[in-house]
Amino acid sequence: MPDFRAFCTPPTAEPAAIVLSPEESHHLIAVNRARIGSTVVAFDGKGTEWICELTDDRRQAAVLSVRFRQKLKPLAYEITLGQALPKGQYMDAIVRKATEIGTAAIVPLESERTQVHLDGDRQDRKIEKWQVAALEAAKQCGNAYVPTIHPVQQAMVYLESARGFDLKLIASLQPGARSLKSVLAAYQGANGRPPRRVLWLVGPEGDFTPAEMSHAKSCGFEFITLGPLVLRCETAATYALSILSYELQNS
Repeated sequence: MPDFRAFCTPPTAEPAAIVLSPEESHHLIAVNRARIGSTVVAFDGKGTEWICELTDDRRQAAVLSVRFRQKLKPLAYEITLGQALPKGQYMDAIVRKATEIGTAAIVPLESERTQVHLDGDRQDRKIEKWQVAALEAAKQCGNAYVPTIHPVQQAMVYLESARGFDLKLIASLQPGARSLKSVLAAYQGANGRPPRRVLWLVGPEGDFTPAEMSHAKSCGFEFITLGPLVLRCETAATYALSILSYELQNS
């Protein structure tokens, strides 16, 4: 993969040249030190890439000459992460790791034990920050698809409104929680194919409350064990997404 990647939103699907935004230009020229003649992959975060040559290295308006366009196929499955908001900067790390793993969408959740509460301008600033984190991760790992970051939602409301998924999972330390492998095998046995759209919820510090877990069960969520140890929420999210992605890739 070429060393340089840049995000863009060209006005047409077949541009002869692409002028990067000031932010992307600065990152490409000042931070990554691309030079005239460098190969740059411009991408729109929706699966389209333009293989380009840097022809103008202005730090506020770099210009790429397009060699050819290509459309990358999405993964054969879509994973949505419903993540209860953690404290501090951990959500940034979760967004980055989820992007690297290939998650299609991320839904930040406020649960009963969430200690971070966002509203108004603060929520908008946070979502914008997470979108930047996802974009940076996509550049780093070569992901042509940047996950959608949804607005913050109340966990109990989201449990009821989540529709259109083949499977709805929730990481759990509850007795009786099943292994991911057994749940996927049961789905494939009943449907003759692996699930294509999967939602996985991960709780906050202290996990979801018993009331939230009970409501999740009534809304059709499967309780999945991540092993006998209590994981930090950012570890649980990365682990859950990793094992699910691995199983779906190999099903």
